[in-house]
Amino acid sequence: MGHSRLICSQLLCSCLLLAALLVSCLVIITSATNDTDRLALLAFKARITSDPFGSLNSWNDSTDFCRWYGVRCGRRHHRVKVLDLNSQRLSGPIYPHIGNLSFLRELSLQNNSFFLEIPSQIGQLHRLQILDLSNNSLTGEIPRNISGCSNLAYLFIYYNQLVGGIPVELGSLSHLQWLVFTMNQLTGSIPSSIGNASSLEGISCTYNGLSGIIPQSIGRLTKLEQLALGANKLSGTIPPSVFNLSSLTGVDVRENQICGNLPEDVGFTLLNLQFFSISDNLLTGSIPSSIANSTNLIALYLSQNELSGKVPSLANLHNLQRVLLSFNYLGSGGSNRDIFLICSLTNAANLMELAIHENRLGGTLPGCIGNFSATFKGLSLALNLILGEIPREIGNLVNLQVLQIHDNLLSGNLSNLAVLTLSNNNLSGIIPSSLQNLQNLIYLYLERNNFKGPIPSYLGKYQSLTRLNLASNNFSGPIVFPMTGNLLYLNLSWNHLSGVLPMEIGNLKHLDTLDVSGNILEGKIPSSIGNCDGLTVLRLRDNLFHGSIPQQMSSLRGIEDLDLSNNNFYGEIPKFLEAFQFLENLNLSYNHLEGLLPSQGVFRNLSATFVVGNEKLCGGMPEFELPKCVSRNSKSRGVHKLKLTIAIIFGLLGITLVATFLYLCLLKQKRKEPISSCLDDSLLNLSYGTLLKATNGFSSTNLIGAGSFGSVYKGLLQESGNVIAVKVVNLTRHGALKSFKAECEALKCIKHRNLLKVLTVCSGIDYKGDEFKALVYEFMVNGSLEEWLHPHLAPNDADGHSKELSLFQRINISIDVAFALDYLHNQCESPIIHCDLKPSNVLLDADMVGHVGDFGLAKIVLESTPDTRANMSSAGLRGTIGYAAPEYANGSQVSREGDVYSYGILLLEMFTGLSPISDMFRDELNLRNYVAEALPQRVMEITNPVLLHEGECHNSSQDSLHKRNRIFQECLETIYRVGVACSVQEPRRRMSIDKVATQLHSIRKKILTASSLR
Repeated sequence: MGHSRLICSQLLCSCLLLAALLVSCLVIITSATNDTDRLALLAFKARITSDPFGSLNSWNDSTDFCRWYGVRCGRRHHRVKVLDLNSQRLSGPIYPHIGNLSFLRELSLQNNSFFLEIPSQIGQLHRLQILDLSNNSLTGEIPRNISGCSNLAYLFIYYNQLVGGIPVELGSLSHLQWLVFTMNQLTGSIPSSIGNASSLEGISCTYNGLSGIIPQSIGRLTKLEQLALGANKLSGTIPPSVFNLSSLTGVDVRENQICGNLPEDVGFTLLNLQFFSISDNLLTGSIPSSIANSTNLIALYLSQNELSGKVPSLANLHNLQRVLLSFNYLGSGGSNRDIFLICSLTNAANLMELAIHENRLGGTLPGCIGNFSATFKGLSLALNLILGEIPREIGNLVNLQVLQIHDNLLSGNLSNLAVLTLSNNNLSGIIPSSLQNLQNLIYLYLERNNFKGPIPSYLGKYQSLTRLNLASNNFSGPIVFPMTGNLLYLNLSWNHLSGVLPMEIGNLKHLDTLDVSGNILEGKIPSSIGNCDGLTVLRLRDNLFHGSIPQQMSSLRGIEDLDLSNNNFYGEIPKFLEAFQFLENLNLSYNHLEGLLPSQGVFRNLSATFVVGNEKLCGGMPEFELPKCVSRNSKSRGVHKLKLTIAIIFGLLGITLVATFLYLCLLKQKRKEPISSCLDDSLLNLSYGTLLKATNGFSSTNLIGAGSFGSVYKGLLQESGNVIAVKVVNLTRHGALKSFKAECEALKCIKHRNLLKVLTVCSGIDYKGDEFKALVYEFMVNGSLEEWLHPHLAPNDADGHSKELSLFQRINISIDVAFALDYLHNQCESPIIHCDLKPSNVLLDADMVGHVGDFGLAKIVLESTPDTRANMSSAGLRGTIGYAAPEYANGSQVSREGDVYSYGILLLEMFTGLSPISDMFRDELNLRNYVAEALPQRVMEITNPVLLHEGECHNSSQDSLHKRNRIFQECLETIYRVGVACSVQEPRRRMSIDKVATQLHSIRKKILTASSLR
């Protein structure tokens, strides 16, 4: 018995020892696998090239990897289950070690800038259920072994640059529910194996290059709700089996080459259909009357096909919002039954748009047209055979924005139409004369289109008009507006209007807003403006107005926004502006105003008052950093003292003639060469000692730049507290003195908001007795454009943030530089050629406005010069390698076209992010050829990845998002074409800088329009 107990005891000990050993092994294995996950994540992080939000800063060994940002682990195995780094603006490749996260169930990397190929190792993630790589810059093909993710339910890879075909192997993913490949460059046919993925609820492959037919096997997907194959190159017919999928809520096959007829029973089989788009195909036959049974329909898009016959009643479709039937052969050409469609749609309480233009619809317009919903905004009936009078009930459509009824057989008028809004379209040409029949218009909005020509004179006869907006078009000629006092809002800004602001503006006594900014208006502000005492907004900026600010404006006591910037106003700022208690924004910048700056009222608010660019202003609040004013008595005493001094000097002149002669000889020995003054009497007078003190002895800590002929230092003037930039000329360098004189001569008579402002010049002797010459500039707080285009040159700003320019900022800066060159080339008395345009010579102020600087190589084209070229010796400098025009290498004279070449290279660099002297450009390849070869197919590929996700709005609809991205891509393509046109080899073929500015201005308007889409 004792022996048996001993044996049992030994067995028990052995079991416990074995269990302990197993637990130990399990801990070792678990630790090893955990370490695999940690190392895989660190390897992933190591390949990230940009992390602007610092999302991966927590990825280090100081904390458990399961607590790292974006990482979630399972409780049981302590393994990574979720890696979610969406919308962190990360950039870099997806490292193959991601395949080692064998417990991963969700990988979400959408809305970043990942590039290169999708690693095939993702196929090792057998537990993966969600894979979202959408909205990146991924290239290459979809890995075929992605089918190894046997549990995959959601596969989102839309908005990338993937090529190749849809892998056949995807059909084996029995759990796959959503497959979205929208907006890539996929080609080939849709594999029939897709019909084997029996759990599919949604397929979206729109905007690719897929071809072939829609496979019949899709009809086997009985759970399918969304089928989106639009904007491809598909042909053949829609398989009949697809129309039997009763689960379908959305079908989109628009913009293909699909033919055939719609089945007669489509409305009976697709009862749950909400969105049906077959537009822009080759479909024939009639619209099935059974469509009226799809009572859930919200959008019906059948336009641009070859459909014919009668349009069935849509009276049962109460949920309809948009019906597009344009560009077909619908209708009989004469029967009133054709137009019965209109009355059948009055039951749709949320109808917004009806487009049936370019068909064969006949009959007369019924009065029921006035019964459309309050949400109705667009009606297009043009190019049909509709006759009779326009029903008066159309005036009930108070929210109607788009009305197209031209090219019919209509009579009568639209005299009751109160509101006509055609804003934000691509309408062009002149305003049609038929508009003069709309005498009862209250609102007329035509802004943000491409209308041109003069403003029609008949607009001046409108009696009822209260709001007129023609902004952001291409109107030219004089200003025209209704002369009656009913007008409350008048916006004619950003056109090409010329002439003066008419005195009749004073008749608009109830006017609330007047905006004529961005035109070519000149003359003085009419004194009658004082009659418009109801004005709250008055904007006259960016014109050629001159004269003083009229005293009659003192009656505008309700003004809230007054902008007179960038004109030629002179004289003193009137004191009455201090009394405007409602004034919230006052912009008087870039004029020629002078004298004492008021210090009360709005002038006490630095964030509301702008006076920069008026060199002769003084006084005011200390924060404006203006020089102190000198009183008249002080001036008189100074003049008297000066006269006395001159008298004494001339009295002693005869006695000191010999001494004067010796003194002049001494000056000659010191070789103190006179220079032509770059300054007028209003500019600063700074000595060498003052500059030495301001820059802390020209300390290296104050050094902000160095060039061929000198160094630039940041300085602080002790007396005024102004920050300056001091360019000290290195006179030991050959050509430095010539460069200094050239810059002085160029800056002597030029003044423009986009040119770097020179404050003074200093020429004297330093503390060593050597000659000293320096130029003092206004300090640009945001440094040079080069630092922003290539952040590695200046990685962080003062707050520790990386420097990054948005798409809109780059467009603005490119326009600023174009305006500066246009001024130098075409608006100066003698044209000036800059000769060294490059990013380091474009400086950015606090508002990110570009200023062209460094005129050390500038050449002035004298009036006697027969063409636009300036003389220059063969040994002279012609700019910087990479930016200098190629003809300069052959000894050609400098020219406007040479500057345009440099601008073109600068423009391409701004949007590609590539320097023209990059190591990638060798042999025959240069930046221009690199861009030219990429157009138009690879526009997004050559664009700086930072810009690729501009303008995204996650609350936007897919249609709005696509339209916005398409506009951005078109704008980028145009920008590149402008840059390529500026930098062609032959100088005479280069685009003129004024045309460049016009093109870029148009692009900026399109970008603004796209950004507003929701």
